[in-house]
Amino acid sequence: MGTSRSFTSLVARVILGFIFIMHGWQKLHTNGIDATQAGFMKMDVPFPEFSAYYATYVELVGGILLILGILMPLVSILLIADMIGAIIYVHADKGFWNFDGGYEFPLALIAALVAVGLVDTGRTGVDGFVTSRRRRRSEV
Repeated sequence: MGTSRSFTSLVARVILGFIFIMHGWQKLHTNGIDATQAGFMKMDVPFPEFSAYYATYVELVGGILLILGILMPLVSILLIADMIGAIIYVHADKGFWNFDGGYEFPLALIAALVAVGLVDTGRTGVDGFVTSRRRRRSEV
């Protein structure tokens, strides 16, 4: 991966990671995990206690891992599952537009996760660094 593509990947990962960190932080500290769980119960999210912890920590830790470029395919899949749950249980009945509480924003996050999470991080991510080191060792 070239320098400009590595840099582009880093910028996208930092922005996306920051968004997820802030949402996880909101669930953990701003609202609190109990309020998050109560909100999930009210929205009929299955297994609200588990779902509250899952959403909180996959967003918080997943956002950090996105920025660092660690375990990108796994983190992306876990976050995509989180966003699919958000679409199904929170946003789908409100239509498409984010302004109306619709699924536009989580759908855009899924697109971004596919774009950055399922490709090589290049030199700007831990995954890309480890992969390039392995490649160099196997060539020797």
